[in-house]
Amino acid sequence: MIRVVLADDQEMVRMGFAMILERADDIEVVAQCRDGVEALEAIRRERPDVALLDIRMPKLDGLAVNRQVAGQTRVVIVTTFDHDDYVDTALADGAVGFLLKDSGPDLLVSAIRAAASGDALISPELTVRLLQRTRAAGSSAPAVPGVADLSERELDVARLVARGRTNSEVAAELFISLGTVKTHLGSIQTKLGVRNRVEIAARMWESGQV
Repeated sequence: MIRVVLADDQEMVRMGFAMILERADDIEVVAQCRDGVEALEAIRRERPDVALLDIRMPKLDGLAVNRQVAGQTRVVIVTTFDHDDYVDTALADGAVGFLLKDSGPDLLVSAIRAAASGDALISPELTVRLLQRTRAAGSSAPAVPGVADLSERELDVARLVARGRTNSEVAAELFISLGTVKTHLGSIQTKLGVRNRVEIAARMWESGQV
């Protein structure tokens, strides 16, 4: 069971997220918090697998909470605001997910599961912008270790991941099964020496494959 602490200053949002998460058989919301201080206390008390944190909260915002707890629990930031600075700060401080509140129930559940399993998930519309900034910060097409070892099909999968596609969307576009996508992703991670799909995408942008 994935244990989750949920923090948002809007009661209706908290209730809505809790209902979505608790419909999943493998997720349990162990605490709901109205502000950052309550969230910090609940995380230290409950030691959840994942903390789902809003950014703009009273007393202590989600980014500040993330900085203090990212070493002990996996943090997914969820917010209405898609400011690039928020994304960069959250990820730099250890968050493993960043979602917009209108991302939908399926992506919310997927982000919690990804975080619990050591993976990372970012709203697709934010992923491309994040990786464009990564690419702009470096050279135009540096040699990235492992990319040359990818098969043509693995490159196809990796390029779609870099464009923010979900596993289901990759499967549909390439006319392959979801299981095959997951197999390819495992092989890609091994060859590139990365831990998750966000890092796969970063390698693709850095290498000029996207």
